[in-house]
Amino acid sequence: MIRFVALRLFRAIVTVLAVMTFAFVVLRMSGDPAEVLMGPDVPQSVIDAFRKEWGLDAPLWQQYLSYLRAILSGDFGLSMRDRAPALDLVMERVPATLMLTIPALLLKLGLGIPAGIYAALHRDSAVDRGVIFLAVLGFTIPSFVLGLVLVLIFSVTYGVLPSGGYGSWQHAILPAVTISIGGIGILARFSRSAMIEVLGQPYIRTASAKGLKWRHVVMGHALPNAAVPIVTIVGFMVGSLVAGAVVVETIFSWPGIGRLLIVSVSNRDLAVVQCILLLIAALMVVSNLIVDLLYGWLDPRLRTQSAH
Repeated sequence: MIRFVALRLFRAIVTVLAVMTFAFVVLRMSGDPAEVLMGPDVPQSVIDAFRKEWGLDAPLWQQYLSYLRAILSGDFGLSMRDRAPALDLVMERVPATLMLTIPALLLKLGLGIPAGIYAALHRDSAVDRGVIFLAVLGFTIPSFVLGLVLVLIFSVTYGVLPSGGYGSWQHAILPAVTISIGGIGILARFSRSAMIEVLGQPYIRTASAKGLKWRHVVMGHALPNAAVPIVTIVGFMVGSLVAGAVVVETIFSWPGIGRLLIVSVSNRDLAVVQCILLLIAALMVVSNLIVDLLYGWLDPRLRTQSAH
């Protein structure tokens, strides 16, 4: 088990380092922050002074080493636009993003998994076909299209919910629903497939042949085994919570991390963009690490394979 955990930790650290390096290089190759922030009419001498002040005139490898040293000491840099610590700017937006992503995650778990399991237990029925149709519809509609449709129906046509803004729980309903619909569809399809596969296994037929009630077969044998692949997809969803909010926060003018990322990218605010990408990568890696550990706990064969 120690070897299993150590391998996952090493893989997690390498992944974060790779994402950090990729983001650093791509951001500096995508445009000059000095020209974007200062405009085309600013004299070249002023732009050169700006580059020198922020270390942009140094070779890329020197900038990268300085960035790594700063990160290791807990310094995530200053925002070029606000001249404030990038980490502080990002953390100020975290509560707003959590106000959307946590209810969205609860909706995904509370609706997607039960719907998929119910459809699997009533395979080929009208309910099963209805769940499949709604699930496919849910995860194929782009979030920006779904968000605009919800605004048109509930804000413009009926006027029961605000179309954007921030300040009350009513403002969070439409963006949270928009974030959750795709995940509900994915979880329903995944849970249905996992449950159907487990129900076809010989040990399920053996348990039924022994005279166990169907409810006990499902709760005691089918659900625990179907949970292994479902945990994987839930872990991926938890890790991508912030990334999934980027488009939705922009549509609904929600002052979270996603909207800050869009504004910072357009302004080439390097420190803030890097800080947000690092936060998203860390969240993805930690959630996948937890899933790997849960996977090993639920399926002892994985621990055995990892030990060899």
